[in-house]
Amino acid sequence: MKTINALRFAAVASAIAFSVNAWPQSSDAASTQSATPSASAGSSKSSARKANRALGKKVSQALRKGGVEMNGINVIAKNGVITLAGHAADAEQIDKAASIAKGVSGVTSVKNVLTIQEGGQ
Repeated sequence: MKTINALRFAAVASAIAFSVNAWPQSSDAASTQSATPSASAGSSKSSARKANRALGKKVSQALRKGGVEMNGINVIAKNGVITLAGHAADAEQIDKAASIAKGVSGVTSVKNVLTIQEGGQ
């Protein structure tokens, strides 16, 4: 059973990694072609990472305050898009997490790939 859960987690993690890597290809293609490379590109990436981390923390705090059990839940932020990955105790917790995350200032959309944790593991 542990192997099945590990495989499920690996599948969810790879799906998230694939989707996160696929987003910039479609939305940023035009802007990267017209932009000229500069020394400020490194600092803008750094500020984007800081903003993503801050938004992720903000969503995590909102989930905790809203009564969502955070054990097993990962919050990933990228340009205002929040991905909720991992597992929760029941469907009510999954729905509650998505609803709270959507209400956080700065969140543009929520991708909810949470699964229900099977008992005893």
